[in-house]
Amino acid sequence: MNRALERWPNVPALYGWLALDRRGRWLIRGEVITRPQIIDTINRNYAGDEHGRWYFQNGPQRGYLRLEVAPYILRVGADGQSLETHTGLRIERPTQALLDEEGSLLVVSEHGPGQLADHELDWALARLRAGEAALDDASLADALARPSDTHCGLRLQLGAHTLDVRRLDRERIPGTLGYTLDPQPREGEHAVVGGDDAL
Repeated sequence: MNRALERWPNVPALYGWLALDRRGRWLIRGEVITRPQIIDTINRNYAGDEHGRWYFQNGPQRGYLRLEVAPYILRVGADGQSLETHTGLRIERPTQALLDEEGSLLVVSEHGPGQLADHELDWALARLRAGEAALDDASLADALARPSDTHCGLRLQLGAHTLDVRRLDRERIPGTLGYTLDPQPREGEHAVVGGDDAL
């Protein structure tokens, strides 16, 4: 990789082609990528930069991704107990849990921020507690009604980790967690935005 960067030092970064949807699917120009080899390549070369922009490193070129909700989409692992990212990274060290006004759950881990996939919500509900009691409809309704940026009275049990859940409005989550949903070139950056000439 370093040799490629040295050989082509001025390859422009791409913006506006790639995206990650709320189901953990990679898209190119709005079309879902289905070829396993391409998915595996993106999964292995996916990262965030110091400005909170997430990208796919393709040789010397970075393709920045538009995120529908978060840099990672989280799923239940094969063991039925742990979480992993849509790229297959197991979560070992969760540090924060957030609940938005729509009931979506986000977990921050050693890999970065991730939103739990919609089809995994029952799994999460079984691991949420209201104080010492199991979660019920009234406790969940109360948590969702709490003001943004406050503890909502719930705790999430993830393996050996217990996280206090904070209510945070969806529009505030990217800024609070330090990522950008729709990355744009920075001033002076060599980049191509949209168009057919960069692919």
